[in-house]
Amino acid sequence: MSKLTEKAVALLQEGEVNLVIGYEEGNHGTRPLFCRQAENADRLILDDRCTNNIAVYLTKRELTGTGKVAITATVPALRTVVQLAFENQLKEDNLLVLTVDGHGEVIQFKGFDEIKTYLADFPLTISEENLQLIDRLKKMSREERWKYWMEEMSKCIKCYACRAACPLCYCSRCIVEVNCPQWVQPWSAPLTNMEWQINRVMHMAGRCDDTKYDGRHSGRVRGCSRCYQSCGKCTFYLQGRR
Repeated sequence: MSKLTEKAVALLQEGEVNLVIGYEEGNHGTRPLFCRQAENADRLILDDRCTNNIAVYLTKRELTGTGKVAITATVPALRTVVQLAFENQLKEDNLLVLTVDGHGEVIQFKGFDEIKTYLADFPLTISEENLQLIDRLKKMSREERWKYWMEEMSKCIKCYACRAACPLCYCSRCIVEVNCPQWVQPWSAPLTNMEWQINRVMHMAGRCDDTKYDGRHSGRVRGCSRCYQSCGKCTFYLQGRR
């Protein structure tokens, strides 16, 4: 039994939390696990393959309910927890945050300030590939940049997978679902796609942690990037950084 499993079992058996949100093995890699019973805690894992930002579920009240919730967080999820707390979407009294260090030891944070201190050891950087792309965009003329982004927008089919995957998209009703008045047209077309993506970028700028960090495990690991991974066809996510 891993130390993470032992911790989860103790939390559930002692009634300290009602739900542990973590990761488990799936048919095609890892997937989120919602553990409410101690006997299921042995399914919990936390390693480099756990890339979904499960902090997205912390604002889903229909899932978390009114009881206390524990989350086994990666570094990107920890950053999200800090941002959600800053935006008054989380309360320390209702959340217990766990992570695992490079030696397999479980870390239980006492509060959001302690998470901030822990994250100071994981400075954010942007990959060389993305720096080059940003530099190329900055050197474009206004006409070239417009052409570039219109071509990028034409790839979007407005499936809203980026919105669903993003832990910072927590509005109870998104602007694209408002039809009186109709702020954003529902069909997919370059101009209406531009409306949707500009609106999303405006909401994400200064909040998104879509960068790279020096992981607590081996190698350099991408930050959240769930919008990009859920789509994979575009460079929209770069704009949230600039």
